[in-house]
Parts: sequence; C-alpha cells; structure tokens
Amino acid sequence: MTHNIHINNWVNQIKNLVNPNKIIWIDGSEMQLENLKQEACQNNELIKLNQDKLPGCYLHRSSANDVARVEDRTFICTKSKEIAGPTNNWMDPKEAYNLVYDIAKDSYKGKNMYIIPYSMGPIGSKFSKIGIEITDSIYVVLNMAIMTRIGKKVLDTLGESNDWVRGLHCSCNLDEEKRYICHFPEDNTILSVNSCYGGNVLLGKKCFALRIASFQGQTEGWLAEHMLILGIQRPNKDIIYICAAFPSGCGKTNLAMLIPPKVYQEKGYKIWCVGDDIAWLRKGKDGRLWAINPENGFFGVASGTNENSNLNALKSTRKDTIFTNVAHNLDDNTVWWEDLDKNPPSNAINWKGEKWDGKRSNEKGAHPNSRFTSPAKNCPILSENFNNENGVPISAIIFGGRRKQTTPIVYESFDWNHGVFVGSIMSSETTAAATGAVGVIRHDPMAMLPFCGYNMGKYFKHWIDMGKTLGEKAPKIFNVNWFRTDKNGNFIWPGFGDNLRILDWILGRCEDKIQSKKTPIGYMPFNQDINTDGLNLSESELNELTEIDIDLWKKEAEETEQFYKKFGSNLPKELDEQLVLLKQRLNIS
Repeated sequence: MTHNIHINNWVNQIKNLVNPNKIIWIDGSEMQLENLKQEACQNNELIKLNQDKLPGCYLHRSSANDVARVEDRTFICTKSKEIAGPTNNWMDPKEAYNLVYDIAKDSYKGKNMYIIPYSMGPIGSKFSKIGIEITDSIYVVLNMAIMTRIGKKVLDTLGESNDWVRGLHCSCNLDEEKRYICHFPEDNTILSVNSCYGGNVLLGKKCFALRIASFQGQTEGWLAEHMLILGIQRPNKDIIYICAAFPSGCGKTNLAMLIPPKVYQEKGYKIWCVGDDIAWLRKGKDGRLWAINPENGFFGVASGTNENSNLNALKSTRKDTIFTNVAHNLDDNTVWWEDLDKNPPSNAINWKGEKWDGKRSNEKGAHPNSRFTSPAKNCPILSENFNNENGVPISAIIFGGRRKQTTPIVYESFDWNHGVFVGSIMSSETTAAATGAVGVIRHDPMAMLPFCGYNMGKYFKHWIDMGKTLGEKAPKIFNVNWFRTDKNGNFIWPGFGDNLRILDWILGRCEDKIQSKKTPIGYMPFNQDINTDGLNLSESELNELTEIDIDLWKKEAEETEQFYKKFGSNLPKELDEQLVLLKQRLNIS
C-alpha cells in the first residue's frame, strides 16, 4: 500500500515478531470498515445495536480488569531517567524493548495484523503529524477510524518521509501483571501490550497526541496540551476562542459542548466546539497563539451524560458511535448508563456481561468510566473551523480542577509567568478515568501529570519560553473551579451551561472591559460583574464561591514548595520567584 521504505521495513520487523495469520492495510474506505464491523459482530467483539434508534452504533465490553488508563503501567523510556523526569515512570529503552517484544512475540498467531495509517490533525496541515498503528483488534481499528483521519490519503501525504510515529498494540492475554504502555519519545515509538481499553490502545490519543507530541513540541517550539478548544460567539461580535485544561472526568466535554443558559440564548450567544480533549498550539504568522484539535472524534465518558448535563454530547452519540462498558437494554437493543434518565431497564445485560435488572439491582449497569466514541461531525455545534488547517486564534487559557475548598470559582493571573505558576500548582480530586483511588487530591500541573512525555520541570520552562516568544500577544491565563461545596458537601455553583457566566467575565477581562480586584492569588471579579440573572444563588453563596481562605492558601503554598522540590535544578527560576511572591502576598515569613 506504500513504497515508503521506512514503513515497510518496520512493518516487516513487526510481522516477524508477532507472526500474524494475515496482514490487512486499512485504506479508510467505508466498504472495508463495514466488513470489519460485520466480522467483529461475528466474533463477539462488537454487538450491533438497534439500527432504527441508533443507526451505525455498536456496543463493546472490555475485560473487567481492563477498564481505564493504567498510570502505574505507563512508562516513558528515554536514554536517561532525568529526561523522563520525576513525575513519570521511567524505563531504560533497551530494557523496555526487550520486555515488551518478549511479551508480544507470536501474539498474533491465528490473528490478523491490521495496519492503520492515521493523521493527527487535518491531512496535510503544517500543524498535523502522522502515525502508523499496528493492532490485532478490530475494535481498535474502528475506534481509530472515528478518532483520527485514516487511510491511503495519509500515506500519500507522508510520501517517503521518515517523520512518523510507530505504534504497536498487542491484545495478548489481557494479563494486567504484564500490561505495559511504553513510550519512546526519542524514537517516535509507542508499544502497548495486554490491554484493549481505549485510553491504552488508541495510540493516536493520549499516547501520541500528548506524551509523544509534548516531547516533539518542546523540540520544535509548540505545545501539545490536555485542553478543550471552544468558540464563544456574542451578539454582533467576532467569535472568541479559548483553551481550557481539566483533568480527565472533570467536565471538559461538558464545557466544550455547553448550551448557554436561557438568559444568554435570548441575547444571541452561541457556542462552537472545536475540540473536547486535546489542543496543539503554535505561534501564528500574526504573532498570536493558534490551536488545532488533532483528533477527529470524541472519546467521552458516558456515565453522567444526559440531556441536562450535555445534550450536545448525547446527540453526538445517536449515530455511528461505539459504546464501551455501558448497559445493554435487551427489550429494544439499545444502551443505558447511570444518570442517562430515571428509567433504568429491567431486562438488561450490565457492563460485565451479566444479567441485570436496573430497577432492583444495587450494582451499576455501566462502569463509571464507560465511554462513547463518536465522530466529531455528529456534534450539533461543531465549529466551522474544525478542519481549518491553520487552527483558531486563542485569546484565553483556562486551568481548572475539582476542589471542594481553597480554590475560588475564578481568578486571573497577574501575567504570563504567574499564569504558568497557576497552571503548575493545579491540584484536583482523582476520578474513575484512571485506575486507583477516586477522590484523592493530587497535584496535576496543567492537567498534564499523566500525559507529559518528558521532564515536567523542562515542560514548565517550555511554557515560560513560549510566553517570551508570544510577548504582548500571549493569551491571558485564568483558573476556574466549578466544584466548590458548602458545609453540607453540596455544590454551590450550578455548573454545566451556567459556566458560560464565568466565561463571559473572562472574555470581558480579555478585552479589558471589566474591572477586577487584586487579591493575593490573582485578579478576581466583583460580585456584581458575575451575571446571576435567572439563578437561584444568594449573595452569601456568591461570597462563598469567591472567598479566599488565607490559611488554606498558606497550606497550599507549603504543599507547592514540597511539590517543587521534586524537580530540583530543572524547576525554572521564574516559578521559584512566583512562589516567593505568593508567600509574600500571604504574609508567610
């Protein structure tokens, strides 16, 4: 399918390693994909759903021991441990290749070997990057066909170049003790064995688009970030684009597809989704920061998605979607998950493949990290610039996480370096998107802790340098927290579409049209500048949302100091200086 000698040599190397029954190149044609869907249904890899209610939709169940990203089994394999840094699991490349290849050896016996050429970003864009993933899973092929641009056009664009990322996935026996997701950023290579969960095996997603791409970005002078891209259109004004970084499971997709509250709809506000998870950002010809979404679909959390929380995401799943680890309603051959509605099916199969009565069972029908993979073109508010090869100009960058206390609903950084500091000290409660305990507070700088492909101290420095490159045209940086709770543990802010009220204040600040008050942590809104029309929110609750507890922030500063020690001499002096300034503002001696 290609004359590229670099690809053909590598394919032959992998073929000799895994020993497949047959080699199939994925050309991207609808006929080939349809045949693969039929085959997947025959071998029980997929279940075909009700084609009248859910045309083109299928259900997949992963193994019960393989339902989320496995951060403890994810490695950055570089020549030295310092290159990987203190926040990554490191393995010597030679050791990693030997270990993984030994597990992968002959693992394709009796199986087909699928070769997927794919482009992260619009095919041919200067922003885009190309990868080749080899897999033994039709589920992976079909998901990659949704999440990326695939097929012969990708190979034609690559030509004879060797600038592409190698990716090998082997399902093996799904042995969690031998599960490894290894990244070799110096070699542009990804190896994944013993998993079939999307976050571990759709190698174009977190593996390439963040871990490998962040390393590439540092070398080439751009940023690969765990960020949504959102356009806000106000009456008689140009669309303003923002990027926002949140840890997985903290509402990125909800924000990327939000529906304005009625008071804003009546004024004519509109939201346009460019991306819900990943942004690649470069300095444009005009000196501003421009971003593309390198993906072509949504790999969203199904559980909790409903008409109230994210109607646009729900509509995106209504055709040509693959659902993973949700409940199967046998009465009408559709799917269901917790909080979809208040009418769980009684005649169903749960995510484990067991008979399930949703009206009587105390167990959940869907896994908390159940997923939908939907084409971006399904989104009712997809931006007309989604496929723009130049991307969109970014006016604001927002960081945020789940914090019950400490962090107010919104504050603005004093300048770019302070904004980098704000992103670097992000902390959030863990969610079901990764294995391990849920609800534990952990540092997650820029929401990139699990995804940065090199030393995070160097990553901070790269952000500082980007600010110098952008100069006065750098976007303003903000922090938000939709998850403040009252003394009874209830969320104070309504969230979802009403988050536009906070974004509106942010846009006003970007245009220098709204005043703010200077606080020890940054610029904050006056209560009267947050539009609460139509909200059942008291003045005291608004005060609680914007409250800064000095004692809690003193503790935050102390924890930041300990966290920074991890990076030693790789921590930029600019961040050390920002911590000193914060302590001074908090009157810490």
